[in-house]
Amino acid sequence: MDSFEEVLDLRLKDLKECQNSLGLESCYHCDKLFECELRKNYVDSVYNSMSKGKIDGGFDF
Repeated sequence: MDSFEEVLDLRLKDLKECQNSLGLESCYHCDKLFECELRKNYVDSVYNSMSKGKIDGGFDF
């Protein structure tokens, strides 16, 4: 597991804890969907994990 995947795991854990605390199965049912820093950080970490930090968007599957 590389550092990008480690960060992704941490961000996912944070997101799931938030969803659980609000009784939600998904962020899509949350009123703060588009303003949520936890969700933004998670989405950013997914992108970084897929691109391995490359700015040009070359994804590694």
